[in-house]
Amino acid sequence: MVATSVNTTVELPKVEDTEDFGRRLGKVLRGGDLLLLAGPLGAGKTAFVRGLADGLGVTGRVSSPTFVIARVHEAGERGVSLVHVDAYRLGGEFAELDDLDLDTDLVDAVVAVEWGEGLAERLSEDHLLIRLERRDDDVRIAHLEPHGSWVDRDLPLQA
Repeated sequence: MVATSVNTTVELPKVEDTEDFGRRLGKVLRGGDLLLLAGPLGAGKTAFVRGLADGLGVTGRVSSPTFVIARVHEAGERGVSLVHVDAYRLGGEFAELDDLDLDTDLVDAVVAVEWGEGLAERLSEDHLLIRLERRDDDVRIAHLEPHGSWVDRDLPLQA
């Protein structure tokens, strides 16, 4: 199913579903797209980015960039690279995020910022906020909140 992303919720029963959702989205993203990922530890942010990277066809293994803050995955056949950022350790400081020069990456790459809500929106008014939550039964829920040009984009929400 392809649907407009306006205030959409997607249920993801297994970790594999979270990765698959990221994969489907990765297949339609283009350079300059900004994704902000929010949610508590264990909600599926990195699992989502693993799928996203697979859908984009980028190189390198995806893991949480907690200790390096940002990791660049070079473009594959599609020609779009992925910059995976973990803003958790930035402590809410935009100046530290600005030091990463992500606005330069936003020209050609997809930028996915974990823990980016309340911080990375300043990079572009055109962004997709994905809030992930994990229920007690281990089902993950993705709440999509589009901003700017994302409001009118069709996204592959269901397999």
